[in-house]
Amino acid sequence: MQTQQIIDHIVSWLKDYAQKAGVKGYVIGVSGGVDSGVVSTLCAMTGLKTLVLEMPIRQQKDQISRAQEQIHFLKNNFTNVNGFSVDLNVPFEALHDIFDVRDDEFPNEKLAFANTRSRLRMLTLYYYGQINGLLVCGTGNKVEDFGIGFYTKYGDGGVDISPIADLYKTEVYEIARVLDLPESIKNAIPTDGLWDVDRTDEQQIGATYPELEKIQKEYGTKTAEDYEGRDKEVFLIFDRMHKAAQHKINPIPVCDIPEEWRD
Repeated sequence: MQTQQIIDHIVSWLKDYAQKAGVKGYVIGVSGGVDSGVVSTLCAMTGLKTLVLEMPIRQQKDQISRAQEQIHFLKNNFTNVNGFSVDLNVPFEALHDIFDVRDDEFPNEKLAFANTRSRLRMLTLYYYGQINGLLVCGTGNKVEDFGIGFYTKYGDGGVDISPIADLYKTEVYEIARVLDLPESIKNAIPTDGLWDVDRTDEQQIGATYPELEKIQKEYGTKTAEDYEGRDKEVFLIFDRMHKAAQHKINPIPVCDIPEEWRD
């Protein structure tokens, strides 16, 4: 991979897009993970106004410390960066008290609350984006956004622009290495940080990103019968999640009304 060329291309693309849109720059939510670490750094490299927000909600301590380390890294290296923490625990707990139902009657409640965390962060990013004249910059990679749909609709999927959505996770790690991000970010184990217990992406999905990438690159040209062993297991995981995520991946369906009915 021509990593430096890709970095330069994304930075130029981000700068051009913001200038054409007539905005001052970007706002990014940082979680302490490699995706948000890379995206926030690429935005900072544009020289445009870059606002990075940590938005804890019942967060694990190591996630908080990594996010704060990334903010400090950016502020120490780029004069165009501002960043701070927006504690969302109070509004989330208020929503939790209002929404709370019996788990035995509604088994999807924990998932709904996990997605509520992500959607509350989206609301926060758009608030700070609007008052500062900034676009919300997404941090999703190719596997998450177009492979298995591993993101929250109108949560972390609710963004204005997605600079790394054509990069696989392993490629994002390579960019993090070249950008010389903090070691804790470069080595962060992928997790969405949306659960009270610390659940990694691999634990939730049942496969690693390199395993998923292999299947995604071949998806559509091979079927389950072309695989065996672990590869077949991962194919079935990818296939199931990809099909279930079409409502995220495809545009919102619109019911077309025949023009002759308008007369």
